Amino acid sequence: MKWAEVITVRSTGKASKALASTVTELMADAARQNRNEGIRAFHREKIDTDYCIVLFHEAQKARSGGSELGLRLVAAFKEFGMVHHAVWIEMDPES
Repeated sequence: MKWAEVITVRSTGKASKALASTVTELMADAARQNRNEGIRAFHREKIDTDYCIVLFHEAQKARSGGSELGLRLVAAFKEFGMVHHAVWIEMDPES
């Protein structure tokens, strides 16, 4: 089964530069530690305070609360502003 975690962060204007730096550092570190999982980071067009991190997984069962990496990222981003974390399960086209 394929599943994904989507973590969105909306920072205050004052914290946006620090958040950008932290996103870059955490994503590089996460990519080194989790070579088998896809990790992508995005920033919102024209709004430099919004970021989205997507973690792609493949496992027998999705973890309803999220992966350890996802939960660590959520904890790290909370100091910058509002954080939303959701688990998404890929739909089977034959269902």
